[in-house]
Amino acid sequence: MDYIKVTRDIIACDTSVPPGLNYERLIDYLVPLFDQVGFETQKIGIPGEYTDGAGDRVNLLAHRRQPGKPRLIFYGHIDVVPAQGWNAFTPRAEDGKIYGRGAADMKGAITALLLGLEETREKQLKYDISVMITTDEEVGQAGQLRYLARYLQPVAGAYLFNLDASFGYVGIASLGALQMDIRVKGKSVHSAMSHMGENAVEKAALLMQALLELKKKVVKRKSRVQVHPETGLKQMEARLNINMVKGGLKVNIVPDECLISIDRRLIPEESLEGARKELDETLASVAGVEWEVDGAFGIPTVPPCQDPIVDELAAAIKEVIGRSGKFGEMGSGDLPHVVHEWGGQEFSLGVIRSECNIHGKEEFVYQRDIEDLALIISRFISVP
Repeated sequence: MDYIKVTRDIIACDTSVPPGLNYERLIDYLVPLFDQVGFETQKIGIPGEYTDGAGDRVNLLAHRRQPGKPRLIFYGHIDVVPAQGWNAFTPRAEDGKIYGRGAADMKGAITALLLGLEETREKQLKYDISVMITTDEEVGQAGQLRYLARYLQPVAGAYLFNLDASFGYVGIASLGALQMDIRVKGKSVHSAMSHMGENAVEKAALLMQALLELKKKVVKRKSRVQVHPETGLKQMEARLNINMVKGGLKVNIVPDECLISIDRRLIPEESLEGARKELDETLASVAGVEWEVDGAFGIPTVPPCQDPIVDELAAAIKEVIGRSGKFGEMGSGDLPHVVHEWGGQEFSLGVIRSECNIHGKEEFVYQRDIEDLALIISRFISVP
């Protein structure tokens, strides 16, 4: 397999979400590649009621079933975040790197999987294997994952190998997330007559000050789970950020509302219920401000994966690159908690490095990382 060509081809297919227009075109490109490595493929149409209003979607499943062996499901997604200001969908290979939107997050890992499966085509496998190639990870895909479960049975007790992850170590945990929109209410009047109105932006500032005081406490919370030294941290840490503020129509009008968007990240020892209660109490403690929660979205925390299988993967990593480890990831996603609902266990390894600039300009993946991940996968899943 010419993996550089494959990686460039899948990057060149613009699967930005929104709008997510070219998913089926890329799925159709991948189907014969999975056929070539000895897997049976299924294109799965996902009805709109399972896509959080995004409309009908098409996902890809591929199988090399080995009934009676431990169940292993590889996970990947083909959607990418939008790109501006660079030739993000005209991929190029130079200096041992492949550049383009989604190169590291996470189309390079899909190529590595194909390369690893090609290596094991004639070998005996240790696992009953399926692959799920999904859509809308960047905007939310929990409903789609739940729909796919009917085609992936058994999922209870299954191992989920998440390829949307960092390179060089096994990811055993991720952060939970709570995102809230707080609508602050006021009364609109001419700015010269502000004594007759209620300035929603200024009221919002009072709430934000209270949230920033809470943030001082939140960021001191550290998990027992260590993170990779490249992050600059020692343990997984909680987060509270005010990432968007929208209010006002014109400079001479007192605004009648202001929207604050909060992003709260939870370490595995925390709960969504506790985080929401803490935020509600903090907001309610500010006198003289009328507000309401305009929307909330949560991803529950999941205990770290401690199954011996992560030690097997860590050993395979060390065989290939000479070093390894087991760490938590300072990221969040739908997959871990949906897998937890299934009664399965999720762990991760991909091709993302801190310098790969995922979601930014000139995103890239190292060619060597694709080659090494493929070798790790082939050693991990095949009988010696």
